[in-house]
Formats: sequence, C-alpha cells, structure tokens
Amino acid sequence: MAGHTDHHAPEGLLTRGTVLVVPGRGETRATYARFGKRLAADAYRVRVIDPPQVDAELPTGSPDAFGVRLAQAVEGTAAVDGVARPLILVGADAGADAGADAGADAGAAAVAALLAREGQALEPDGVVLAGLPGRATSSAGTWNAELDVRTSCPTHRGVLSDDAEVRRGSLAEPVPDSLLDAAYEGAVTAPTLLLVGDADPLADHEGLARVAKSSPRARLSRVRGAHHDVLNDVQHRSVAAEVVTFLETVRDGLIPLVVVESSAW
Repeated sequence: MAGHTDHHAPEGLLTRGTVLVVPGRGETRATYARFGKRLAADAYRVRVIDPPQVDAELPTGSPDAFGVRLAQAVEGTAAVDGVARPLILVGADAGADAGADAGADAGAAAVAALLAREGQALEPDGVVLAGLPGRATSSAGTWNAELDVRTSCPTHRGVLSDDAEVRRGSLAEPVPDSLLDAAYEGAVTAPTLLLVGDADPLADHEGLARVAKSSPRARLSRVRGAHHDVLNDVQHRSVAAEVVTFLETVRDGLIPLVVVESSAW
C-alpha cells in the first residue's frame, strides 16, 4: 500500500468520523498537513494518502485498483470499534500529473469518476470535491506564476516551495478527457460538497453549476477571492469551517444544525 499521513483527534475526545484526503496534481501528503490538523482538532480522524496513479489506477481505465486502495486506507484507520463513521472522502484538483515514468496523479476528478461507477469497494457517507478543474490548463511559465494560479497564501506558497517532492509545472498538463467526462457526467449519489474559488482560472464554473444542479445531494460553495488550491488559500479557515459544517451535517442526516433566521449582513 502507498504511504499515508495520519492526524488524530485530541486524546480523550470521541472521534466524530473519518476523513480520507486525496491530493491533486503535483502535490504531496505534506501539502495537506495544515488542513488535516485543523479537521483533527475538531475530533475527526484524518488520513492523507498518496494520490493515485492515472496509468495504473485511473477510474476509467483500471477502476478497481484505486477503489481497493482507498478501501484499504480506510480499514487502516479502524479502532477497536471499527472505522469511525461517517466516512468522508476529500479529493483536491484532478491529478493527471504526467510526471516522467511515474504515471499521473488524480485527486478530486478521480474520486468523482470512481464514485460515479457502480460496485466500488468503498461507499463513503459524503464527498468533498475541492478545486475540481475543467479542461483549462495553466500557462504559467515560472514557479512564481504557477504559485499565483494556486494560492495567494504566503504560508501555503512556502509549503509548496520548500517541499522538494512537489512537482513544479504539473498544472500545465491537461487532465485526461476521459477522466473529466466521468467526473462531470457521472452521478455521485453520496452527499457532496463542491468547493471552488471564484478566482480559480482552471475551474469550469458553468460545469460545476450543472453538476450541482444535476446531483441528487450536492452543494456548491464558491469561495470569494480564492484560487485553485481552495483548501489552502488565504481563506483556509473559512473553507475548513465549511468542510466541518458539511461533516457535522452529514452526521445529522443532512439536517443543518444552524439556520440563519434573520441577519443584517
């Protein structure tokens, strides 16, 4: 099994659920350390895995490999009472990181495409698709320009720049059409939170709106001023709060716990 990084709920607190995070193009598990720690602080068990390889595990090519690896990763989180539910999959970007001889990575698009198929090894209670891309690619020619596409958060820019395993230039590589078609045209039946930055140049904003309207239990949340790395941009606190709100709502049968009755802003 590929590597993973764990973030545990504080000792003495009841674990409220399990979150499995799948990184996107060019990213590593370290990219999601801040996000994982924040969700863990709210008593969720978080595991960040290595992104799947498109050549070997792409849902439209060999779907079982990716699904089985996800199921194995979840089983690895089981305590004495089993896996803490609800189980939420979080996928970022799409992957399609066509690194030399390494195949390609797949995140949110791979998760969406996989779950749209029947008979998978894993059935999550909810799904978060963050920064699901369209067919646009980045034309950034320098690392700083690529960082501008990804984020304006200085801390996150530093995390990406200091990680020698982050593959620079990955956003310039197109996501396979077959993967995008499966992600946008398939029907994910699990409750789904779609997160997109309104300043994300790689997003298909109209396509995401269609997905949200056609999906039986989907919510589309746009993050003002956020770029492609919507989970890690300067709005990361508010975005994490939106994710936690989604997790808590899934726990409560999709009945919102807080409803704004009156507001002057």
